[in-house]
Amino acid sequence: MASKSISVLLVDDDPSFARVFQDSLLKARGIVFRVTRKTNVDDALLAIKANPLFDIIVTDFVLPDLNGLDFCLRLSQMEQKIPVVMISSTKDIKLAVEVMKLGVEDFLVKDELDEAHVPRTLVNILDRIRVRSQMHAVEKRMNIAENRAQAIRELVVTVCHEFNNPLAAIKISSDLLQRVPLPEGQQKLLTEFDLNFQKIESEVRHLRDITFEKIDFGSNQNVG
Repeated sequence: MASKSISVLLVDDDPSFARVFQDSLLKARGIVFRVTRKTNVDDALLAIKANPLFDIIVTDFVLPDLNGLDFCLRLSQMEQKIPVVMISSTKDIKLAVEVMKLGVEDFLVKDELDEAHVPRTLVNILDRIRVRSQMHAVEKRMNIAENRAQAIRELVVTVCHEFNNPLAAIKISSDLLQRVPLPEGQQKLLTEFDLNFQKIESEVRHLRDITFEKIDFGSNQNVG
């Protein structure tokens, strides 16, 4: 069985931490981590432009040129959707809140990162993102299905409304004819007409009463 491959962009100018981080990923079993390391934001952005398919970005908050917040803003301006994990040497709750507001997936303290758990930490973050993406896709399909159902409901209401007045007029005319003595052949035709008319009324009522919530409008269709 082929090993799963995860592409990581590490942005950190601390060679000691970078070495420990990369070594911990090399020891992972069943997963091949391909790590690209950059030491500043400008070089990291160039790497992303060259390869926008990184699975995850792990970046220190303190960098030589810009800080982690600035890095996230630059990524946002580039409309990049690569998940970001922020790491810091200090446990700063206020900073953690700020970076999470920018869409950072997690905020980790370097000293609290267990070398043996680094690969699992990244995998868990990516799994969480995958599950969230699947939930969003399901919600999108449900919204599309509901919009379709609502459009059909409105169409049915319009159709039934358009039928109501002509049907009412025909019903009145038919009732009036029933009171008029007619030859047997014509009376038979009128009786058959009345039976067919009742069927039409029944079908219109059936159409009006359909419960569209029970119909799956999108199970076999692709959602873009």
